[in-house]
Amino acid sequence: MSINTKNVNTILSDLKNLSTSLMIVTKNQSYEDISELVNRGFKLFGENRVQEAKLKYYKSNLYEKNIELHLIGPLQTNKVKDALKIFDAIQTIDRVSLVDEISKQLMKLTTIKTKKFFIQVNIGDESQKSGVSRKDLEDLYNYSIDRNLNIHGLMCIPPNILDPKDHFKEMIELREKINTELKLSMGMSNDYKIALRFQSDIIRVGSLIFL
Repeated sequence: MSINTKNVNTILSDLKNLSTSLMIVTKNQSYEDISELVNRGFKLFGENRVQEAKLKYYKSNLYEKNIELHLIGPLQTNKVKDALKIFDAIQTIDRVSLVDEISKQLMKLTTIKTKKFFIQVNIGDESQKSGVSRKDLEDLYNYSIDRNLNIHGLMCIPPNILDPKDHFKEMIELREKINTELKLSMGMSNDYKIALRFQSDIIRVGSLIFL
């Protein structure tokens, strides 16, 4: 694969004069393409799997180039220890058992890279998707805070067959209810332009970036 420079320039133009950050999703992408993006000055990247990130980022020289790496895929409890050593942020906190394991590892590990956590909200109530339900979000947020997780924001993946506007609006309402300082990670390749209208703090774009 290679970089779709035209689409990259379009996205950057859409972000001009906005405070929204572009996260480049590198799932299944090569080290060479990621390295090219880093050399172009991009700093924020997202990966879906712990092991893939470990191979492409942790065991390469990319970590030496002042990048920020987020986990944006589901996290199994048995992968928590590795994840905390690899990712700057984990965006997929979605259940009590995961919070408990993270809290335990935070107390045990001497080297921890992760400084920020996002709670993933199953905003469309889809059984096939990860994320805490809207009704349980506040409880999970408070539980996470009580266990010393630095909850930095909320993340969502709206249903891809529906207009996401109502879901993005609801994410704003959920944030306002529990903590107005939280960041919103919402908007992907197919709907990032709409997310920008709802002042998303982070858009996660992958397929538009690569040929």
